[in-house]
Formats: sequence, structure tokens, C-alpha cells
Amino acid sequence: MPAQGKHRRPKSVSLGRGIAAVTTGGAVLALPVLGATTASAAPAHSVAAEKAVAPVSVTAQANSVTKAAPAKHSVVSGETLSKIAREYSVSGGWKKLYEGNRKAVGENPNLIHPGITLTIGAKAAAPSDAKAGKATKAAPAAERTATAERADRSERTTAAPAAAPAAAPAAAAPATYTNDLDGWIKESLAVMAQHGIPGSYEGIHRNIIRESSGNPNAINNWDSNAVKGTPSKGLLQVIDPTFQAYHVPGTSTDSYDPVANITAACNYAADRYGSIDNVFGAY
Repeated sequence: MPAQGKHRRPKSVSLGRGIAAVTTGGAVLALPVLGATTASAAPAHSVAAEKAVAPVSVTAQANSVTKAAPAKHSVVSGETLSKIAREYSVSGGWKKLYEGNRKAVGENPNLIHPGITLTIGAKAAAPSDAKAGKATKAAPAAERTATAERADRSERTTAAPAAAPAAAPAAAAPATYTNDLDGWIKESLAVMAQHGIPGSYEGIHRNIIRESSGNPNAINNWDSNAVKGTPSKGLLQVIDPTFQAYHVPGTSTDSYDPVANITAACNYAADRYGSIDNVFGAY
């Protein structure tokens, strides 16, 4: 709105000068009508400059969005999806990390093998059409020329459409095991796989039958270890010092616990013999 002075000119004069200003290229809003001696047409080169600014500003805004590169993590022995998700502060925790790496991990999220590579993070979403439309609407009226409109249409036509979000896979149900020798061995194998401890069902079962006949409460009170005060205990007859030295995190600290006893014994056998599968007698 023009500033009001003490001596306003008649309305007919202001209207006439407003019409004259429009014919110079639509810059009337930039030229306040103060008097007959000050009204003038905007220089021709200013219109061209305004035309050139519009496509540059639209293009610069469209290119301002960058994509964050996802992080890569190589799994080492002893790690779990929960631990890795905490280290990287993954939004959604281990379930979100598993959803993005299900192909690499497999069907059981409780089993992640050392050496596999996990991808942490997602690509940044492409800018939406609504944001581009908002930027166009905010541009001054003088910049919405035919050239700017063509550039805007070209920008929208060549821009890649935003990728539709992939359907999240259903979370795998936690594995369940029977409370018997078969279930104890299978659960131990799952824990061993998480920690990179070698061993097979056959090798574990064969040694259990020889050492305890499958009795998790078995104890040897007569051999040299018993004489020293450290009798062999449990399914694989492990003495307390050995159990404590080779105890596997995440299992019970009770040496009579079937799963804890098996995994500790297999961890010891792997360190000394390469695998429980290589044990065929007293060890």
C-alpha cells in the first residue's frame, strides 16, 4: 500500500499511473505511486533477471535433499541383534534391524553367524510433491512467469517418484524347545551358533550318553577330580573350574543346568580339541 502524505493526489491520477505501470511488464507492485514526477517504468533488464531466478531457485531447492548412506556392520562372535541395535541406536530395536537384514540373518533372529554383514539405516525418502508445490506457492507473484512454469513442470516430470515403502515381514516367533535331552541339545546348538562354537547334534548326543546316560543331575564322586574336591557334574560331566572358565554368556550359571552344561563343555572341547565332534572318550 502507498504511504499516505498530507497532500494526496486525486484518485483518477493514481489509477492512471497504475495502469501505465502494468504495461511495462507487471512490476506495478514494486513501484509505489508518490507523484507525477517519481512514477517510472521498471527497467527491462530487471524482468529478465526475475525470470532467470525462478528456475534456478526451484532447481536448487529440489537438489538440496541428500541421501544418507547406510552403515555396514560385520558380526563378530558373541554379538546379538539386540546388542548391535543398541550400539547403533536403531529406532525400533532388534526387530527393525532384523527386518532390514532378514535375508542375511535367516529365519531365526536368535541365530546370527559371525562374519555376516548387516546393513544399518535406510535411504532418505525422496522429497514429496507437496513440498515442491509449497515452494512454488511461496514464490513471489512476479517470478511465476512462463519460463518458471515450464522449468517447474520439467522438474516434476524428470524427478524420480518416491519408492513405495516395502511391507514389513512378520517377526519370527521365538524358537521353543522341549524339556528333554533332544530339546536341550537343540537349544544348546542355537546358543553355540550365536557364539561361533562348533559342534553337531550327533557329537553332543554321543558324548552325553557316554558321560551321564542323559541324566542332567549326574555327579562323579569317586574319580581323581572328586578327590580334589571338584567332582564332574551334569550331562557332559564338567568340573566347576572348567564350567566357570568356559561358561557361555546368556546361559545359566548353574553347572547342572542342561543347556549351560552342554554349551560350556562344547566351548571347552572346541578350545582343546577343535570341536566336541572330535571327542570320543574321557576329555
